[in-house]
Amino acid sequence: MTEHTVEFVGREETIQVSETETILTACLREGIAQEYSCRVGMCLACSAEIVEGDVAQPAARGLSEEEAEEYCLTCMARPLSDLTLDRGKYPPSIETEAVDAAGPVTADDD
Repeated sequence: MTEHTVEFVGREETIQVSETETILTACLREGIAQEYSCRVGMCLACSAEIVEGDVAQPAARGLSEEEAEEYCLTCMARPLSDLTLDRGKYPPSIETEAVDAAGPVTADDD
């Protein structure tokens, strides 16, 4: 079974993750407080920016094809190489959705 090193930017956290397990599963096993919610690749709570390396995440339905090249959902992503991830970084679409849901900002909102 092949294992890869996953390092998290700005934290002194590095874990070993098998190609057969998700990054979230390994984080939970190692006691790392990785944020998550749905665990099925839809909510984007477990999103991380891929700084370096490659992942397989065919079931990450919450990401567009373009976003899946730069971000991973740790609940779905399995490492294909050693990785450097920046946890808590969200794809641009989630920022747009949050603004759209909140409605336009007006001077009266202050």
